[in-house]
Amino acid sequence: MIKSINPYNQEIVYEVAEFDSKEVENAINKAEEQYKIWKNIPFSERSLLMKAAGDEMRKNSREYAEIITQEMGKPITQSLAEIEKCANLCTYYAENASKHLADKSIETEAYKSYVSYEPIGVVLAIMPWNYPFWQVMRFAVPALMAGNVGVLKHASNVMKSAMSIEKIFEKAGFPKGCFTNLPIGSKRVEEIIKNPKIKAVTLTGSEAAGRSVAALAGNEIKKTVLELGGSNALVVFADCNLQETVKTCVQARFQNAGQSCIAGKRLLVESSILEEFTKAFLDEVKELLPGDPLNEKTTIGTMARVDLAEELEKQLKDALDKGAKILLGGDRDKAYFEPTVVGDVTTHMAIFKEEVFGPLIGITAFKNEEEAVALSNSTPFGLGVTIFTEDFEKASRLIPKLDEGAVFVNELVKSDQRLPFGGTKNSGYGRELSQDGIQEFVNKKTVYINKY
Repeated sequence: MIKSINPYNQEIVYEVAEFDSKEVENAINKAEEQYKIWKNIPFSERSLLMKAAGDEMRKNSREYAEIITQEMGKPITQSLAEIEKCANLCTYYAENASKHLADKSIETEAYKSYVSYEPIGVVLAIMPWNYPFWQVMRFAVPALMAGNVGVLKHASNVMKSAMSIEKIFEKAGFPKGCFTNLPIGSKRVEEIIKNPKIKAVTLTGSEAAGRSVAALAGNEIKKTVLELGGSNALVVFADCNLQETVKTCVQARFQNAGQSCIAGKRLLVESSILEEFTKAFLDEVKELLPGDPLNEKTTIGTMARVDLAEELEKQLKDALDKGAKILLGGDRDKAYFEPTVVGDVTTHMAIFKEEVFGPLIGITAFKNEEEAVALSNSTPFGLGVTIFTEDFEKASRLIPKLDEGAVFVNELVKSDQRLPFGGTKNSGYGRELSQDGIQEFVNKKTVYINKY
């Protein structure tokens, strides 16, 4: 049995029997049979079904949000926002998929030449627990609208979320087999990737998982999209709007208890305002309210598992052993980790070099633009960065120097269905969302027609 454990009270939320190899194979076979039908369904019909999926999530948003909160500890208000974002994604692709995949005419010497965008088949999604609905839907929605079908290997601690997503598509009217949840552990991933009916793989997860999946898929010559870790810097210049910057930085670091690949994980602050900024930042963090994540007043929840909080504790200890100082927090109670701020952080500390996946952030001072850019770029990750400044000429000058998949100015890094999302370096490759995302898992077919 695979069990979901509520990290707030350690009660069992859901349990399901794991599929054996035969059940997995049967599910993939059914998915491929459905693909042969689904790929021929016109965009107009797919759009109606996708809008219905969005409507289903809006209609029962509280039910789905409570599942998220119970399984991984996210405050209920944030879970409700996640469901709404998923519903909006359905609407976006229902309205835009046909335009994103319209034939692209290219002028050549031919009578007619163009590129068409055609589905490729059954796509495997390997998804994490931190945004258990959003991470899945941002794959599934464009994939289905493109004419593909999906099979899901979700994180083992959010199996009720996985089951619920499959039910959403069924309730919306999607034919059985368009989207299939596979209740399995990680050990079965290799056999699925090797299955010839699987045509591509998308993964959101750790560096280690990305390397493993990329190697397996590469050996089978199958397309992959990898959205891996991040160590986003929040670069605070002296000419920022201090009050608004503080609020944005606290949200960027501590929403979802800091458990996000695109969370702000390193605070880089210009030395001339270090003291003023730090005081204001600490005051704002102190306003975060812990408690039962199902209580709408709670603004900081538990971490998703006890072992994750223990790992964060190790990273904090490393920083303290190397000279950092706790400015706020630092205590842990099972899966709950106090919002923690650390000062005097250097590039030699784990909390600077590694991904910090929890409510802990370190502050590092810089003297000038060149040092800020060097510090921001000095990690193996390249998912996103935020610059805080009122000088937009400065921002424009710095943007090309930052090694990231996304640069935000005076706003936290976030995914937006209208914009491509993805990273560089060890943060992965490929893009999700927007036109770029829906075109990842299609055959871009060149058509050249001559006329004698």
